[in-house]
Amino acid sequence: MHGEYKVPGGKLVVVDLEVAGGALRNVRVAGDFFLEPDEAILAIDAALEGAPAHTDTAGLAARIEAALPDSTVMLGLSAEGVAIAVRRALAQATEWSDYDWQLIHDAPQSPALHMALDEVITAEVAAGLRPPTLRVWEWDSPAVIIGSFQSLRNEVDPAGVERHGVDVVRRISGGGAMFAEPSSTITYSLAVPQALVSGLSFADSYAYLDDWVLEALADMGIKAWYQPLNDIATE
Repeated sequence: MHGEYKVPGGKLVVVDLEVAGGALRNVRVAGDFFLEPDEAILAIDAALEGAPAHTDTAGLAARIEAALPDSTVMLGLSAEGVAIAVRRALAQATEWSDYDWQLIHDAPQSPALHMALDEVITAEVAAGLRPPTLRVWEWDSPAVIIGSFQSLRNEVDPAGVERHGVDVVRRISGGGAMFAEPSSTITYSLAVPQALVSGLSFADSYAYLDDWVLEALADMGIKAWYQPLNDIATE
């Protein structure tokens, strides 16, 4: 089994392993991280060897931390990152490069149509009727978009949105209220198979799916970072 995990803000961790008798066997951890002393990598492999295959991320990370030499220095790596890579191997998770992606970037659309497209595309990817999809949105009118679980009364001033001609729509995902307007808002959504985030917690999946955005912003000279739970922040 093979699993990979890009540590948010860090490096790639790769784990190859087998399962025999319900336990991890022949575990080998690799990647482009930095680790001192050199023998620490052997300690990590040994800590995982024989671990029950059902051990969760926290349990695997604890085994690793207990086995590391006191002088260990990890750069671009963490015990949790290795543990997540193990869980992704066990879940037979897929990687970004395993798919042929569809990019949708149409002319500006109405807020209501954007919400409908997000729901339909997500359902079609989940059903295997559409490949993983990145959609970039442009807006034809200003809008307030509230999260799936938010209260309209608590988030929106009815008189204010009517006075300023702002549409109010509800999206299918959770999170907070957003304001969007034409020509000044960049919005995107990813619809991916569950296999892409197998082995990740709900919280960890945000960081994993946002990492490409941080790299793209860095390529443009914009310093940005992931801010838990689901924000990308800049100076």
